[in-house]
Parts: sequence; C-alpha cells; structure tokens
Amino acid sequence: MTGLAHPRFAYRKGLHDLGAGAWAWLQPDGSWGWSNAGLVTDGDAALLVDTLFDLRLTGEMLDAMRASAPAAARIGTLVNTHSNGDHTYGNALVAGAEIVATRACADEMAHETPAVLAGFQKQAPKLGPLGEYVLHCFGAFHFDGIETRLPTRTFEGRLDLEVGGKRVELIQVGPAHTRGDCLVHVPADRLVFSGDILFVEGTPIVWAGPVQNWIDACDRILALGAETIVPGHGPITDRRGVVAVRDYLAYVRAEAKRRFDAGLSARDAAFDIALGDYASWGDAERIAVNVATVYRELAGDAQPADVVALFSLMSELWRERRR
Repeated sequence: MTGLAHPRFAYRKGLHDLGAGAWAWLQPDGSWGWSNAGLVTDGDAALLVDTLFDLRLTGEMLDAMRASAPAAARIGTLVNTHSNGDHTYGNALVAGAEIVATRACADEMAHETPAVLAGFQKQAPKLGPLGEYVLHCFGAFHFDGIETRLPTRTFEGRLDLEVGGKRVELIQVGPAHTRGDCLVHVPADRLVFSGDILFVEGTPIVWAGPVQNWIDACDRILALGAETIVPGHGPITDRRGVVAVRDYLAYVRAEAKRRFDAGLSARDAAFDIALGDYASWGDAERIAVNVATVYRELAGDAQPADVVALFSLMSELWRERRR
C-alpha cells in the first residue's frame, strides 16, 4: 500500500517549507533510524520537534534550518516526541533550549543510552545473521561521542506552549510505540508532527502497546482536523496516512488474536500472517514485534519485550523475505 504522501510535498531528503513559519526535515527512505523532525517559528521564537540519530545528521539539519529560518539561530524549545535515539540523540547540539517531553519519555531516555547501540554495533560482526541485520538497521549511524541530554521539563496528559504568538499543543498519547509518545499540534496551521505514532509507507513497530492506545492515537490525530501531518518516518501525509496506520494495527491485532486463540506460538503467527497490501511497506519484518506485543496483551503478561530475541526473529523474517 503506497501513494500515501501528501500531494503538495515531494519525499526527498532535506528541509521542506510547510508555510506559516513551519518546516519539516525528511530523511528518506524512512527505515530504521532515518527519522523526520520539524521546526515551528513565529517572529524570533523557534521550537524544534525532535533531533536525529547522531551528531553529524543533527548538525546538518540545524545548519539547513538556520539558513532558511532566522529564528532557528536560537531555538528556545526542543520537544522530544518519544525516547528513541533517532529522535533524541542530537539533543546536545541544541544548546540552551528547554527540552520538553512526557514524564514517561524522560524516564525511558535515561536508560536508552547511545553507548548501548554503540556496543551492539561493535558486537555485530560476531553475531552471525543477527549481526548482519543489526548493521542493516544501524550501521549507517555514529553513536560514539554522543552526550545524552535529557528533558528539562516534563508533563503528563497535555501541555500548551507559546512560540511567539502561536499556540503549540503537546498531547500525550502513549504508551503506544513507546511508553511516552506525544503529538505536537499547531492548531493555527492545521499541522501535526506525530513522532512515531505514524510510520508512513513503512511498518509501525509496537514496542510498548497496548495496540488500542495506538489506534486511539490515530483517531486523536484525525479528530484534530490537520491538513498537513509530518510522521516520525516516511513522507509528509494527510488523513489517508493516519487511516492506513490505524487499519494496519487493527488488522495485525485481529490476525494475531485468531492465531493466539488457535494455539500458535507468536513466532509461528508472525510467519503465518499474510500482509497483503501491507507487504509493500518497508520493514515488514516488524510484524514479529507487533505480534509479540499482541500476544503479551492477550496473555496478561506485563513483562517487557525481550529485545534481543525479537531482533533475532526480525532478522529471520528479513532474510526469508529477501529470498
């Protein structure tokens, strides 16, 4: 299922003027680590939505923003939409900014350090097929020398900010993709930066769940009536991209439940579910994580996901689908 890009915006790397003092930074092809970010300005005030996976990429983005938007020379506020490093590891380059996130996001960020991924990268050559997949996902990024910069202001539920004379609404919708997801809504511009609540033309990955919370988050975006939606990964979209993600999540949950009720293991269910039109989305092997999350919900298992085991299963599916 493709063709979900907003008709006004090409999906190319770099800075895209959204109008009314807002920009999006896009990184095709939107796969592992290739995330999007945003900038909201009004007068001399500027708010940045997310940083990128390493310092080189974040520095390139900030240089482009400063060249196009004078207000970006002094970003007063940085919002992290969730804890994953491809949205937070460049925080240290936004000197002097107040960093805002949900409380759950801040808690997760304290444990998701760049050193963990750097170590995973270095071990990859010894890990066989799993290591090959790890390098496929993360080999393009540079995690050494990154200073973790945690949020300086946290909230729960909702927080309204002012950027010059423009209102920006932060709306907590996690746990879903992670424990602390939030949306960034600019009502006057009918604009939403969704973070990883939306992967457009790429497969969502439900690390936290419950899946219903994520479906509800999609409905929340639709209710906002935004005309322009910048996803965490993939091309700029409109309501069609939101509906597609919501429908994928509902489909996988229903198919996983059928197999759970029939007694299949999560592994066998992940291999068995036919993705249909969704098979054209990038990173289709993430169904392994999504099925595992649904299974944990159905079993009433509150234990966190076994990340290494799930990466091993994703690597198996990835190799299978490349044949």
